[in-house]
Amino acid sequence: MYLEFSEDEELFREAVREFSKRYIEPIWVEVDEKGRLPMDLIKRMGEQGLFAIPVSDEFGGVGGSLTMAAIATEEIAYHDPAVAIAVYALLQNGWPMALDQFGSDELKSMILPEVASGDAFFGIASTEAHGGSDVAGIKTFAEKVDGGWRVNGEKVYISGVREVLELPTGGGWFLVSKTGSRDYGHRNISAFALVPRWKGDVKDGFEPTVFEEIGRGGLSTGGFKLNNFVVDEKFLIGEEGKGFYYVMQGFNIARILVSAACIGSGRWALDQAKEWLTTRKLFQGRKLSSFQGINFKFAELYTELEAARLFTYRAARLADKIYIERKPGYKPQDLNVPVAMAKLKAPETAIRIYEEVLKWFGAYGYTKESNVYRGWLGTFSYVIGAEGGQNIMRIIIARDVLGKENIRS
Repeated sequence: MYLEFSEDEELFREAVREFSKRYIEPIWVEVDEKGRLPMDLIKRMGEQGLFAIPVSDEFGGVGGSLTMAAIATEEIAYHDPAVAIAVYALLQNGWPMALDQFGSDELKSMILPEVASGDAFFGIASTEAHGGSDVAGIKTFAEKVDGGWRVNGEKVYISGVREVLELPTGGGWFLVSKTGSRDYGHRNISAFALVPRWKGDVKDGFEPTVFEEIGRGGLSTGGFKLNNFVVDEKFLIGEEGKGFYYVMQGFNIARILVSAACIGSGRWALDQAKEWLTTRKLFQGRKLSSFQGINFKFAELYTELEAARLFTYRAARLADKIYIERKPGYKPQDLNVPVAMAKLKAPETAIRIYEEVLKWFGAYGYTKESNVYRGWLGTFSYVIGAEGGQNIMRIIIARDVLGKENIRS
């Protein structure tokens, strides 16, 4: 696929770039160092239309495309290569889009306009301590009661815990829970909009905690326990028992944006390297870029990043055909392999770029002043497993290409 963007998409990219250069680039190091996103920046991003981009304007969204959301994420990550601000933005596009696709009009009317404005957070809560990628094996359980559900369980490594507690409106997560039966499997999983704080105090039965991470410092990561937490019937997303299918589609959407963030950060790292290699001189005035051992590796990494970019935008275009344009003949399963290839390629390529750039910088790269390590730590979170482990991507590709029956052990 030859990658082309429309005139409107290019104008949108330029607007995001100008915004990011003005409001994000000057503070990204401070955000990463202090470990806190400024509330005024979140509000300003909402006013700029950087949240809920692929959400219908009927429910307060921009009414744009996932491709536009990927463009925004890439540009924000270029100006915040530690990716905390970019990850906040991608979460506020991916999971609101999933809610827009599967939630009731009442639920969407309540939550999505607040997310779009920057006053509320809406992310994903699926990971549990015994195994994040094993969604079919979650233990959180929602028991049906009069008027709703009583939920008990624990979620960990969840983004946005502090933000839900501090934003003007609050917010919550796209939560998956067992319903009906605690048995292992995907047919007894339902999805809920878990909203522990909404324009007031924290609801009873919600016990949050915030973790201290080694990178991506601006956006909080934590967890929470649910002790007899009551969820009103209206907060059920879609049909009971279909939550596994909804969250898998949500992950496909989110993984496209994760890939875009890694591309933006990797692009920044290569630009830092280009400036360093073409100005740093050694051995009687030779530029570092003149050494074949360096410029060959630069060429390879540049090519790898372009390949990851093609994978990512190919998947975004396909997602738009499925979810935005509703093109006949396209179905959600068509996204599995293209998305898995993008998520497999982009984070690992970004990490390889950072490792080489750190070596090219030499001792300077090992100092805080270079700031290169911040991008390395931030993007590494997506190699470790955020939004799905890398081996899960390999499983998806092998399963869909070779056939499920041929990879079962």
